[in-house]
Amino acid sequence: MSDLLRAPAEIKYAEELDWLESVDDGPKPFSWRLSPKMVRLFILGSERSDGLDRDIAQKWFGDRSLVERAVVTLASDRGLLLIGDPGTGKSWLAELLSAAICRSSTLVVQGTAGTTEDHIKYSWNVSMVIAKGQSRESMIPSPIMTAMETGAIGRFEELTRSTSDVQDALISILSEKYISVPELDSDSIVFAKPGFSVIATANSRDRGVNDLSSALKRRFNFVRIPVVTNRKSEAEIVRFRTEELLRRHRIELDVPPTLLDVLLQSFADLRASAAAAGSDDEKLESALSSAEQIGVLEDAILHSNFFGERELTARTLASSLVGSLARREPEDLAILNKYLHGVVEPRSKDKGGAWPEFLEGGRDAIATLS
Repeated sequence: MSDLLRAPAEIKYAEELDWLESVDDGPKPFSWRLSPKMVRLFILGSERSDGLDRDIAQKWFGDRSLVERAVVTLASDRGLLLIGDPGTGKSWLAELLSAAICRSSTLVVQGTAGTTEDHIKYSWNVSMVIAKGQSRESMIPSPIMTAMETGAIGRFEELTRSTSDVQDALISILSEKYISVPELDSDSIVFAKPGFSVIATANSRDRGVNDLSSALKRRFNFVRIPVVTNRKSEAEIVRFRTEELLRRHRIELDVPPTLLDVLLQSFADLRASAAAAGSDDEKLESALSSAEQIGVLEDAILHSNFFGERELTARTLASSLVGSLARREPEDLAILNKYLHGVVEPRSKDKGGAWPEFLEGGRDAIATLS
């Protein structure tokens, strides 16, 4: 695993999944590797009342009922659609569910304007077709078809980014549970094995890009993933991801709790400002999600490690925040400048601590980008 830039969940947590499978005596739907209760436990972590001989760390931070509804959906014959704002952990939850259920989370189709029906059904190895003709051997199955043939979970990222033709092709797969291959004279139907399902994700901000048809919506159970605004939960998410980052880069650098508080408070302030804004021009383009907080902190940590004193400072954190969130110029810079002068400056005078240095770092970053 050490030679992979980013190991999928089934590899990263292989030892933990093996152990859970060895002690799992609960009923399992279809060919699931873990029972629904163990899937939930793997994702949300263990508690003392679970009576396990070892602790299982929490990997996704969100409402317990959302995970339970997702698991129940996958145990039925309906697809699962995780929908929410960018950065709310939809893809990570889909990966964890797939890893726990079938130990395979990499059967993924990425929805874009260029995604075609071939990407969710099959294509052909042209050289083999020329040499031997069309056959099952010369057919290249899509990740979705592979999931059908193996009774696994297929994933479809950014479903609303794909065109209506692709979405229509997915309707027949979800309803009929087979793919017809008319080019073949025999063995021309690929049937789904028990355990096959589809987890799709969609950004709520993509409404109107390629809206889902009512027919496709009926094939999915919707689970809406909200933006995490609870301060404690958000701190746990950021801390969890930051520790992973430090381990992956083999960086020995402490994140002072005071600076984590500054980051969390800054995002809370900016969200409140966005909620009170009268128009989109008065809001940052950023979704201000937990994922973007992690990105700001990651940028600050790496900068401190490579170009600083190997110590995270409020100045570096502020520079990373401005650099990460200022995507439109001059609109976002004006919003951040207003925040620094209207909120951070009074707070730095009243509370002191890391805020004066944070204010100075933010101002310098804005001046550099202006």
